[in-house]
Amino acid sequence: MAHANMDKSHQNILREVMDGYMVRAPGARAEADRCLAVSRWGGNPLLMVLDVAFTSVGLGYFRSVVPAVRHFCAWGKICTLEELQSADADADCLRKFWKNRRSWEVARGIASHLVELQKERELHCERDALACWAREARPETWKDDPVGRIRGVGLGTFQYLRMNGGVDTVMPDKIVRRVVGSIYRDAGMEMKEYSDLDLIEKAKELGQATGYRPLEICWMCWLISVAGPSREKVDAVL
Repeated sequence: MAHANMDKSHQNILREVMDGYMVRAPGARAEADRCLAVSRWGGNPLLMVLDVAFTSVGLGYFRSVVPAVRHFCAWGKICTLEELQSADADADCLRKFWKNRRSWEVARGIASHLVELQKERELHCERDALACWAREARPETWKDDPVGRIRGVGLGTFQYLRMNGGVDTVMPDKIVRRVVGSIYRDAGMEMKEYSDLDLIEKAKELGQATGYRPLEICWMCWLISVAGPSREKVDAVL
């Protein structure tokens, strides 16, 4: 359903523009489906949390984050969130993965909360704990959330973790802001400066007006921002 303040003609123009952007990112729907099914990285919550933690410090996603997560997976010494929360970041075997201390604090902090949540709610597995947290977490109160209080977690990281946990939303980073702004401008519509929280809602409105899910819009923004070969190498992994 289109946003209440948008007339039919503007909606049609916006949908046409959006279709043009989406055709440039054919993998966006599949990535969105993986997120909704909590099945990225083979449905492994540890790898999803590592992905989020490495991304939180601004590493290039396809060139740095994906290879780092794959390397950790191949290493195979830590396989669960519970094992991660008990690990010593100063151990020689882990220093190669966590040269950035803040990234470690994000990973371990998220792991600790999800492990605790699994026990408190008597959930079947760590993946269920991630999905449970993601459903109940709210961006409006992210600073008061146990995950939001972890040093190094901002709203973007908070939202990216929710996406991995199966929530249809967006990560309000600079790429999403730039591409969403371009879509509105190409449609001849004004795109004002919005806060990160407003951008999340703006992407939701864009989805309602054009028939695309916020997750698809977010992944489209990311995928069209990088060269094809860079992302094609990780399709089977994600």
